[in-house]
Amino acid sequence: MFITSAITGFTTGAGLLMCIGSQNAYVLKQGLLRQHLFPVAAICILSDIVLISSGIAGLGTLIKHWPNLMEIMRYIGAIFLAWTAFSSVKQALYGNNQLNPSKDELPKLKIVLLTCLGFTWLNPQVYIDTVFMIGSLSIPYSGVEKWKFAIGALSASIIWFIAITYGAKILLPLFKSPHAWRILDTGVAIMMGYLSVSLFITPLP
Repeated sequence: MFITSAITGFTTGAGLLMCIGSQNAYVLKQGLLRQHLFPVAAICILSDIVLISSGIAGLGTLIKHWPNLMEIMRYIGAIFLAWTAFSSVKQALYGNNQLNPSKDELPKLKIVLLTCLGFTWLNPQVYIDTVFMIGSLSIPYSGVEKWKFAIGALSASIIWFIAITYGAKILLPLFKSPHAWRILDTGVAIMMGYLSVSLFITPLP
């Protein structure tokens, strides 16, 4: 049945998406800053459409037999996350220009888009979750049922990224204080640093 397959896909996608990772942390911060919300959400959603569809179509099996590609992505992703951690540390120590998000000058759209693309396409964990995990969990389904499963997973992605970009404003009153932004940046730096080190020292499954 459509509903059964779609619900399974939705819960699978939601469970993987809601894990706190580097992409989600960046999107949440942009939501708090109220900066370029639509382009950021659109990049994440469109990227998930491509990745999830590719995984269900069988790309995961292809990549599994070409591990060198993922190894290259692992080190590129680790370097990217290390740079992000360093930038977050500087922001936590010296940054005072983001304490009033509604009044701050917007950063260039190009920079925001490239950063968002980096968090999405240079992060091996994204491929593991979307291409490998969702692709593997769709194997028991065949034909139309497989794509019903895909619709459910994609629906979870759309709802999630819209929620954390546009819904982050609910938390905005907490971030009127410089200390709140420093705590956020410190948390982001720690997480990015941890993920970077993990990618450097731990081979991908």
